[in-house]
Amino acid sequence: MELSVMSPTTQHYRTEHLSIYVLIYKGTITRDLGCKNCVYDIFDDVSETNFPGFKKAIWLECSQEQNEIIFVPSGWYHQVHNLEDTISINHNWFNAYNLSWVLDLLSRDYKEAKEYIEDIRDICDDFEGLCQRNLAANTGMNFSDFFIFLSRFFLANILQLCCQLREDGMSGWSSSKMAKHLVFNLASIRRIALKLTSMDFVAGNHGFFLDLMETLDDPNFLELCLDVGRIYGKIHEQQNCSFDTKKAWMVEFLDYSSHIRNLEDFVKFIDYSVAKLSATFSEEFFLVSGLNNWPLFEDQ
Repeated sequence: MELSVMSPTTQHYRTEHLSIYVLIYKGTITRDLGCKNCVYDIFDDVSETNFPGFKKAIWLECSQEQNEIIFVPSGWYHQVHNLEDTISINHNWFNAYNLSWVLDLLSRDYKEAKEYIEDIRDICDDFEGLCQRNLAANTGMNFSDFFIFLSRFFLANILQLCCQLREDGMSGWSSSKMAKHLVFNLASIRRIALKLTSMDFVAGNHGFFLDLMETLDDPNFLELCLDVGRIYGKIHEQQNCSFDTKKAWMVEFLDYSSHIRNLEDFVKFIDYSVAKLSATFSEEFFLVSGLNNWPLFEDQ
């Protein structure tokens, strides 16, 4: 049996035999994203004292056959009973919607990693670096990796939005679901970046550095840009623009700086980019969309 709680979205691919899947609806029980204090088997006698309100939980039950994929939405508990010997492949995803959950997970795991080695702080030449390396080993990424992801995700989204506004024209922005999706992504990225700057243990420079021109020439970033345009275009049934067009737009932003050296720089670059878009297109669009009114997104 497998029981896991993931803050990012999860996909499970079954390669052999049969499993029974139970998905517990988000919000019906308190989330413990670390899965350190949760019900092990929902079909056992569950203590109402330890898990108050569990009897009100709502779940869906299904069978997963060979070569089938099950999509587990963000924040949903899931429990698996393998009826036979089987092999499963799991992938965890995160996006603008659940970035805050990923940050919470990193923060909690960082504090644990730090506590485990606190007794060697005085004899360690690079205690913080060791904490970050242990965090990456335990969680799959550290704060520097998270910063690189945020900055690249921002660049891919801002370039896509530039192209979308130019190709759709201002007359079509109000009906562009893709543009609104991109706006939501940008607002979410800024909110998380701003939150990072306020965290004492992330303050300063922990390998936070991004060369914008180097990033634009990176094949991995090219692939990310293509994927963002292709996937959002497919979701919203809108045409995607070419990467060359996006790269041409990026040059417009480089009079700010070709380097982002820390989180504070990153937040300033986000605000600069939005102001640049506002000047290039229409201030009315950005006022209505919320990009020029960041506090609208602070509590979402």
